[in-house]
This record gives sequence, structure tokens and C-alpha cells, in this order.
Amino acid sequence: MTERTLSRRSFLAGSAAVAAVAAGSGYVSFSNWERAQADERPEEKPVHSLCNSCSSKCGFTAYVRPDNRFTTMVGDKEHPYCDGTLCARGYGYVSATYSEDRLTQPLKRNDAGEYAAISWDDAYREIAEKVKSIIASDGPAALAMIQDPRPSGSFYTKRFMHALGCANVYTHGVACNMSKVSGMTQAIGAGDFTVDVAGADMVMFIGRSYADGMRPGSLHMLQAAREKGAYLVMVDPRYNASCLYMDEWLPIRPGTDLALILAMANVLVTAGTYDKDYVENYSVGFEDWAARLEEYTPEWAAEITGIDAATIERVAEKMWECAPRAAIEQGWRASTGCSYQNSGETARAICLFNTLLGCWGVEGGAAFPSSASAGKLSDPRFAAPAAPKDKIIGAAEYPLSASSMGVSTYALSQIPEGRVKGVFFYQSNCVGGYSNPAKLAEFVEAAELSVCIDVQMTETCLACQYVLPDTTYLERLEVPEFVGGRIPYVGLRDRVLEKIHPETRPVDQIFTELAEACGVGEHFQFTVEELADAQLQTIGLSLDGLRELGGFTTFPDKPQKFALKTSWNTPSKKVQFTSEACEKAGLPASPGWLEPMVMPGEGEFRLIGGKQSIHTHTQTSNVDTLMAISKQYGLERAWINADVAAKLGIADNDEIEITSSEFTGKVHVKVTQLLEPTSLYVPSHYGRNVAEQRIANGVGIAQMDFVPFHVEPGYGGTMSQEVIVTVKKAGA
Repeated sequence: MTERTLSRRSFLAGSAAVAAVAAGSGYVSFSNWERAQADERPEEKPVHSLCNSCSSKCGFTAYVRPDNRFTTMVGDKEHPYCDGTLCARGYGYVSATYSEDRLTQPLKRNDAGEYAAISWDDAYREIAEKVKSIIASDGPAALAMIQDPRPSGSFYTKRFMHALGCANVYTHGVACNMSKVSGMTQAIGAGDFTVDVAGADMVMFIGRSYADGMRPGSLHMLQAAREKGAYLVMVDPRYNASCLYMDEWLPIRPGTDLALILAMANVLVTAGTYDKDYVENYSVGFEDWAARLEEYTPEWAAEITGIDAATIERVAEKMWECAPRAAIEQGWRASTGCSYQNSGETARAICLFNTLLGCWGVEGGAAFPSSASAGKLSDPRFAAPAAPKDKIIGAAEYPLSASSMGVSTYALSQIPEGRVKGVFFYQSNCVGGYSNPAKLAEFVEAAELSVCIDVQMTETCLACQYVLPDTTYLERLEVPEFVGGRIPYVGLRDRVLEKIHPETRPVDQIFTELAEACGVGEHFQFTVEELADAQLQTIGLSLDGLRELGGFTTFPDKPQKFALKTSWNTPSKKVQFTSEACEKAGLPASPGWLEPMVMPGEGEFRLIGGKQSIHTHTQTSNVDTLMAISKQYGLERAWINADVAAKLGIADNDEIEITSSEFTGKVHVKVTQLLEPTSLYVPSHYGRNVAEQRIANGVGIAQMDFVPFHVEPGYGGTMSQEVIVTVKKAGA
């Protein structure tokens, strides 16, 4: 039996496979005894906060001894993202605070490439001198900031750059969800939606694995959907951890998801089995797309995707049978993230297929959760600096890109060109995780000024002149997090511990002091406590009041409401089957087949990355407890299809040699039928090349090392899976 016909029952029969997937999902929780013990520790101070091991921001209660030692944590039962459950990653990441590999003092790189300690005052003075010099010679647009979008980080980095007159503030979106957000915006005027999985009769997941992404609340919804009998389909070259919940796995050839969606749309449009009323009343350009669809038959798609025509037709018809309580759930770093030349167009096509189902806004369909935000701050101290005059670098070159994220990799490529001369990084391992590390390091090292703020030494730190030690998330208060969803809420990442290392400083302090040194300190005349309290006052709360409520509170008057969505934030105020902006950017008005940039030939493979739930990209790789799980189950190994491995003389756990145009690396291999044959899978969290990360250094290989430096036309994504490799047994 091959995995193309694998049943859930037969998969569960393999205990080794179960152990590996269970380890990959990282789904653990405290026992009742441990919860009871936590409640019976009067000497320990309970503190409510938000996890920072990923972007889900699950709420927890920490227990801290009088000697400032963290003892345990318990997921908050009422928190909408965790439902009282935390994942292994959340528990494990706590130990990073106590790591021997913490950055503990500011560092400066000398001419020999070595780092030596420097005082905060000297670091601020030298950085400020270079900032002022760059602005004087080239203007503020010659600076750039790349940051990880956490609440205080987002606020202070953006405010600092705007105070300098610079618009160039970038997030990690270019390597994550830039293409998805940008493509969807062209179709529906919104960069995201979610599927009401718990209420759906059918959901197709395009590379999105709740069990690997690991927001516990989402996994609970997936379980609820399965228990109520929803039909669940996973489209992914790899049998990911969520496939345990699926009724059907479609092992698609990577980069061909667009062809599958086009063919499914062809089935519905050809048969006339789509929501004609919705299409007629609430969309524009359908006729153009329908005409293009005529050539995209299931038979055509079968040759491209490796999924047989009968399956494509059957799945499409079942989606219509279940409509409107059916939808395609988009991916993130997968096919609709920033992986391929066609990722943005795939995201557009998903939106248009969902439109055929008439599922927008209805229960069990594609939903738009309620939003939450602070009100306007009246205190003039908090007034935003004047908007920069220049547009963000990359906006003109990649006109479909989301300006809220920005094309950071393109901005870095402008350093050797002299367009960017100074670059800051806050909690961003851009060099190690956004694209080809060697190329990005080359760009950063060419800058007149480069500053990295982080908690541990990273590949990005090693490329910079100055490295400033941040506190961990357990050691600082951050501004409130306003989070939309089924039930919107506001949460607080509060200070759980006093600083472990006295020379580390939190983000609010670093940028307040750096702004003062750069001559723009007038924009930072407040503390983070004052800012947090002011934001909460706009919704009738206070900082102390939110703490008394357990660190978060929902907005019960703003629950998600299900109602057919009939108005869209597009130029036409309707769903756009055609996009004028796409056409101006050199893409077709309506999405058609766009082949990936590269395709594997005989004896070649596409190298694909992917997430494991015990890790968040490179952020958690140097955590001893989490890496111990990786090593126990061999999670750092590459995956190769068993039939292919047999032809190459490769056995399970052999060391293999992988070669691309950019890099050659060796790693041990997992031989499995749980992978599409033209693919080679390398998990995204390994291959750290930082001696100061003693736990992670040299474990596995880094997928990004093999990837050429690319930027997706129009949309600006990294195209991190546009790489072809050859494979052989090491030493052969």
C-alpha cells in the first residue's frame, strides 16, 4: 500500500510513525495534579502573561518563587487561543530566559571581525553618530528597520524610524505570508480570512497544518469538526501532523496547487454548479475568468499535480455539495505563503474558488473574525511622528506587496547599491531565515551601519557591527495586544521575572534611549506602563484593571457574526475575478496557470521546507528541552520518498548529500511513503551556524542555505521553495 491510498486506520497502526507525528505536534498539557499543586503554592507569586514562542500569544499563569525563579505555567482556561492548553513549544521556550547562551552585554565588532563588550552609552553614541551622518548625506530613506511584529517591538521600532523621517519598516512577512496577503487583497480587499472549521461540512486545507502551527484552540476546532462528521481534505506534498484528522490526503507535487484550484473551478463552472446569484450580484469579471478556465480541465491538472483527474473532479463536486458550509483554508508559509513564483496567484485563485461556493461570511464557510483595537489617544505625548515623505523601499518595484510588511529582502539587496546604508534588526533573524543566508549576510556586511537587537547570538547578529542584548519576554512588560477573532480580546504580556542579567534592556528602554541619542527623544516622553495604561483607558480599562482580570479580557459585545458578506474593500466594492492592479504589474487580469520558476527534471527534486510544532522557525532551535525532542525522534532529518530511496540505494537514517546551485550539505534521512516522490523535505528549524548557540549549532541542515536569492514578481515574496536539488548517499 502506498500513501496515496493510505487510510487513517492503517497509519495509526504504525506505532513508530505515531510516535514521530506525536512528537512533531508537541501537544502536551499539565496534569490535574500539577494544576492542583500550582493552586496550592501560596509562597509563589502568580503572574498572568502571554506566551511569545510563536505569534498565537496564548495566555498563561506563571508561578514565580521569591528568589525570582520560574517554577511552572498553566494555560488560561478562558483564553480563546489556548482553551487552557499550552503546547510543548510554549513550555520549552521558557528555559531560553535561563540559557547560558544569552546575550548579556552590548557588543561591537572590531576590524578583525571579533566582538568585544561596549557600554550602552558608547553604543548609543556611536550608533547615533552614524545615523545622523547617513541622514545628512543621503536622507532618512537610506535607513531600514526589520522587526518581528510583537506588540512593543512593532510600536517602538516603527515610532523610532518614523521619528527619524524613515518609512522603511519591515516585518518577517516576506518569508511568511506576504504573497498570501497581497494576492488575497487583489481578489477580496482583505489579506486574510479564516474558515469556520467547527461549523463546516467540508474544509480543504492547502498546506496549512493546525497540528504543526500549533495554536491549541485551532487544534481543538479541528478535533470538533472531525467528531461532528465534517469531511476534511489536506493538500500537501508531505503527510503533515494534521493529516491524522483528515479524511483524505492529496500528495500534490509542490508548486502546483494553483493548477489544482483552477481545475476544481473548471469542474464547477463547466457544470454550472456554483452560486450564480452570489457571483452575479457581488463580483466583477467572472466571465473573463470563466473563459480562461475552459482549458484547465481535471485531465490537464492531473499531468501537472500528480493527482488523478477523477479525484480532482470528485473533490470539487463534494465541495459544491457541502456549500456554503465549505471552503478552502489557505496556507501560510506553504503554497500561498511565499514559496513559489505563483504563490500570490494561488492565493487569488483560492478566494475566487470560495466565491463560487457562496461561502463568504456564512456559518461553516469562510469567515472574517471581528477586530479589536485601542481607541485614539488624546494625550499629546503619544501623538505619532509626522508620516515620512518617502514610500517604503520596494513598494514601487513590487507594486502588489503589502506595505505593512514590506519587501525586506529587496531592501537589503539595495545596500551594495548604496540606496540603503544603515539597517536595524529587532528580534529578527532575517539573515538565517528569510532567504539565502550567504547572500543576505553579504548585503548586511556591506552596510555603513548595522545593529541587531536580540536575546541570543544569531546569524543576523554575526553579520552586524553592533549587537544589543534584549530582555526575554518573561522579563518585560509590553503594550497591550488587541487580537481579533471569534471573540476579540485584549491581552497583556506582563513582566513575570525581574531581569536575570542586569545589562540587558527591554525594547521600550532601548529605543527610548536610542531616540534620545539620535535627537528625536521628544517622541518618547513616556514609559511603557504609561502607554499601556493610556491604550487601555480608551476601552474603559486600566493597566491595573486588566491585571486584576487575569491579564486579558474579551469583548463580548463584539462576537463574530455570521452573515453573507456582500460588500468588499476593493475598488469595485465586489469580489474581483479580474484585477487592474495585477494587470499593471505584469500578471494576467484574472488568475491562470503560472508555472513555478523551476521544475525538477529526471533525477532532481524540489527541496521543500515545513514547520514542526515544537519549534518556531529559528527562534526556538537553541532551547535544550525542545532540541532534545528533536534528537530523540530524529526530527532534524530530511525526508525522502521510500520508492525513490530504494532506487538510489538509500536506507533509513543513512547520511545523504544534498546539492543545489548554492550549497552542498549532508544530513541523515528519514525514508518514508509519507512524501510525494518529486519532493525532498527539510524541516525549517535546523542547521544553525552560530557557535554561540551551543545546543542548536550544527544540528541538521538549513533549508535556506540551498535557496537562490529570489523575489516573487509583483508580490515580493521570498520564493523559498524555488530550488532544485540532487541527492545521493554520502560517500557514494
